[in-house]
Amino acid sequence: MSDGASMTARRRDAGAIFALALAVRLAVVVWAAGRFPPTADGTYYQRIAERISAGLGYTWLWPDGVVTYAAHYPVGYPGAVGALYALLGAHPAVAMLLNAVLGALAALAVHRLAARAAPRSRAVPALSGALVALHPGLVAYTPALMTEGVTGSLVACAAWASARARERRPALAPFAVLGLLVGAATLVRPQTLLLAPLFAVLALVGSPSGDGVPIRGPLAARVARRVAPVLLTVAAALLVCAPWTARNCVRMNQCALVSVNGGWNLLIGADPASTGAWSPIQVPEACREVFDEAGKDACFGREARRYIAEHPGAWLGLVPRKLAATFDYCGAAGWYLHASNPAAFSEGDKVALGAVETAFERIVLLFALVWAARKPAQAPGALHERARGPSLAQRALVLARLALFALGVVAALHVHAWVGYLALLGLALLQGRALLRAPVLAVAALAVLAATAATHAVFFGAGRYALVAFPLLSGLAALAAARQSSELPRAGAPRPASDDAASAPPRGRGSNDELL
Repeated sequence: MSDGASMTARRRDAGAIFALALAVRLAVVVWAAGRFPPTADGTYYQRIAERISAGLGYTWLWPDGVVTYAAHYPVGYPGAVGALYALLGAHPAVAMLLNAVLGALAALAVHRLAARAAPRSRAVPALSGALVALHPGLVAYTPALMTEGVTGSLVACAAWASARARERRPALAPFAVLGLLVGAATLVRPQTLLLAPLFAVLALVGSPSGDGVPIRGPLAARVARRVAPVLLTVAAALLVCAPWTARNCVRMNQCALVSVNGGWNLLIGADPASTGAWSPIQVPEACREVFDEAGKDACFGREARRYIAEHPGAWLGLVPRKLAATFDYCGAAGWYLHASNPAAFSEGDKVALGAVETAFERIVLLFALVWAARKPAQAPGALHERARGPSLAQRALVLARLALFALGVVAALHVHAWVGYLALLGLALLQGRALLRAPVLAVAALAVLAATAATHAVFFGAGRYALVAFPLLSGLAALAAARQSSELPRAGAPRPASDDAASAPPRGRGSNDELL
């Protein structure tokens, strides 16, 4: 197929994936709009969005008529929904439509990332996009006025921006776009800010410069060439948050980047009787006379840190429970729909949806393990070493890879899926420097998975928090279907034309999108 025909086919595939993802989500919205009112945290987001749409800002009306400024939950999602409510009316269906569009964009982003990972195949990108488009957990969560699906979509789009920034090096503008996307995700879920430097570094990994010419000159200039894109990305992300941070400093009697619930969450996760999931908070004695929202959160944080310092072993012992609560079983969609309207979505419906979703997610995990267990592509010059036979260290590495793969498969087929996800991360790390030559899709998925695991090992877990990683992980799983020998480009091999890489400058030798 000629480059022009290939480009046309890729555009057509991308459009089809977006249309498929949007169509199934719109169908769910049509079914759910009149049946499922906001529930759980969604009730809070709905009320705040209504107040924002009415010009009352992020404030809370108490039963006694008192109005206070608030920032307990992040502002990003209710702010976006409130803006739409001001234009289209304050009905939950409007928020569901926003969720549907963002979910479709996630499928498109994953398709475009997979097209870079397997440029000689149309099937692998199509499979990647379809797994996101039809993911039962992501699709059924569309009616939920919650933030996890939205965050996962924004993160997938940020990973796409990272890949585009890699292609357009040494230009800095794409890094600013990457930062703006991560900043928007940070307003929805604050810990997403950690991905700003990670995704920027991911875009920089590869040949020393974007045009294949090594960076020369004084050391300071070379360091600046490396550091400037990362700093720009982080600065752009912080710039998105800056107006809200300034508002918090003025209105909340305490500066906060986005929200003031970190102390609450840390205290919940430090409860020695915790199951690893959310539980009602036991207000410490020192905080019972603190009523200011930000002040109470700060007090909770202090008490949580004091407990952790005094009982580090007990706190660390809770980590497996937290990871199990996050990764063993999601079930967020069924939980939300049943909690919202048990008559329209029964307990049996919840269990059935949970079973389908769990089977889907375990299959995705199994294929992601297959991808990670592959022997990394050999770097140039490795043939001489291979001719001498494997060393003891290489044999040990093979055994470690086999052991982790077996552990991951057993965990994926058992109740303790969290062990399988950790095995996936371990397998990836065993690739060593070869991991730096992996596609952006793969490394971004692993980074989001690691960040999710680390965050909820510290605080507390819930199945819905894993949703953030599902779009990219689904795309990673599809890469297992790519044949390393034929579908993944070799270092130095010319890249087939693609619709959104065609205008990129020539790329350097040894680019990271060119090896698995």
